[in-house]
Parts: sequence; C-alpha cells; structure tokens
Amino acid sequence: MDSIREEVLTSYKNMGTKIVDASDDQDTTDLHKCILYIQDLPNLKNQNLCILVAGALGGRFDHEMGNINVLCKFPHMRIVLLSDDCLIQLLPSSQHHEIHIQSAVEGPHCGLIPITGPSKRNRTTGLQWNLADTEMSFGGLISTSNVVKGEVVTVESDANLLWTVSLRKGS
Repeated sequence: MDSIREEVLTSYKNMGTKIVDASDDQDTTDLHKCILYIQDLPNLKNQNLCILVAGALGGRFDHEMGNINVLCKFPHMRIVLLSDDCLIQLLPSSQHHEIHIQSAVEGPHCGLIPITGPSKRNRTTGLQWNLADTEMSFGGLISTSNVVKGEVVTVESDANLLWTVSLRKGS
C-alpha cells in the first residue's frame, strides 16, 4: 500500500487495524503481499480457505493482469477475483472441477481461458457449448461468451484455466 493516502491510513490505524508496511518490496503487487501474509498465518494452516478479492477488476488493465498473475502464482489456493460484473478464479490442471452455479447471482455468461499456455485437451459439461477434447490457446480458440445451462459445470483440462462467470445485476 505504498500509494495509500495518509488520511486513509490514519483512519485504518484509528480503527485498530494492524498495518504491515511492505512498501520496500516493489517486485510484487499489494495483492501478492496480502496472499503471502494470509498464507503464513498459523491459525489458517491446512484450512480449506477461499479468498474473495473485491475490487480486483475493472480498473487499470495492468493492475487487473497483476491480480490475475497472483492466481497463477498461488495455484494451490482458492482465490476469487470479484468485480461488479464477474468473478474469475484459476482452475488448476491437476484437478477435476465441479463448479456449483448460484443461479440467483451468477451467469449465464461464462468463459474458460488457458492462462499459462496452450491446453491440448479440455472437457466440460453444463455449458451451452461444451468442450470435448478441444484445444485452446491464445491466438487460437478460447472459450468466451459461453452460457451456463445448469446448476453444475464440470471442467477438466491438461493446463491451468481461468474460469469467469458473469454476475447478475440486482433489480
């Protein structure tokens, strides 16, 4: 938080918030530093933790990509990036993923993006246009503008994928 405004910092200090100054490290993002801090908390070791990062998208593109990069740096942790319009999470290649759709708040639009390199084999169920051993890569096919068709989406891939799903706007 090397760019935090002084009045904001003071306000958090006055509320009793613990302030960790890691501004000397300019090689990692604030989010990366936060994930490292959370990862090292002894009372959270071996917990099935989901970290929801509000405000992670919708600003400067380089910041958004930095936040997505954090997902790739911590593939063993469930980190969800949230914006007003969508959520994004990493689906590591080492797992079969069963995504339970909360249809009151999620969908219908979704996508799968091979973020760490080409993926030769991708399979899905629960989408309007399922993938059946489909190859995906940047510069080739990526699964955008797909539609969730049920309460459960399954995903298998030989590469790490980003899962993104739209959020329904409140009436």
